[in-house]
Amino acid sequence: MPTILQLSDAHLSPRNDLFRGNLARIRGLAEEVPPDLVVASGDLSLDGADHDEDLALAAALHGAFPAPLLALPGNHDTGSHPHTMPNQPFDTARLERFRAQCGPGRGVVDLQGWRVIGLNSEVMGTGHAEEAAQADFIAAAAAGAGERRIALFLHKPVFVTDFHDQTFDYWSVPPQARAALLPVLEHPGLRLVASGHLHLHRQVTQGRVVFAWAPPLSFIVDPSEQPGLPGDRVCGALLHRLQADHVETVLLSPAGMETPRLDDLRHQTYPRIAA
Repeated sequence: MPTILQLSDAHLSPRNDLFRGNLARIRGLAEEVPPDLVVASGDLSLDGADHDEDLALAAALHGAFPAPLLALPGNHDTGSHPHTMPNQPFDTARLERFRAQCGPGRGVVDLQGWRVIGLNSEVMGTGHAEEAAQADFIAAAAAGAGERRIALFLHKPVFVTDFHDQTFDYWSVPPQARAALLPVLEHPGLRLVASGHLHLHRQVTQGRVVFAWAPPLSFIVDPSEQPGLPGDRVCGALLHRLQADHVETVLLSPAGMETPRLDDLRHQTYPRIAA
């Protein structure tokens, strides 16, 4: 039975020492029972979109886990759509910075009976050349899955309500970009769609597919900043056990995990910009 350890939203930087204890606690669990694959589902760094050193530290600490690493970019690693991050739009320079430290930013890993597909959600909807290249990659990855079951990973959830919700906001893949995901989302072997970004832990099942939101390794957000978003505010990671035809997903939140609130750390992380 293959296992995947999903790490998300570690927000690491050498400019502070925040959140490293939480990562170390999860690494301790991984060293006791190593997974077959580690997927870092975005925001490995605090501000890799503008700081090489943040990505370098994040890559080193994630790469120290005892399993191969598939690292996927988050909005704080490469910037994102200019509609949601006008001060850090996704561009070639930011993508290349991520690739230099963390790898391609998308990939396929085949495990026993399964195909793991990791995608870059931050390019989606931008019109950047990488978006078209990734669309081709998605189609080929789905077509080549054969009889394998599929586990899909990306930073932003595909949607927070339903696929057809046309709301274009900070929380999910832009509605106009979701069609490129259909080769995977409509594949009969799809069993897991796992994401991060929301700093919330939640699992729902639609048909035979589990949609899992990974908890953050860093901080939780005040509910007033996420109106209407369901989920548990807890820090930790997810362990996905790939059974023959379904996924068993377990929350890892060992004793000693810290659960700081963003507002208490804002001066060290993401200060508000004065009007």
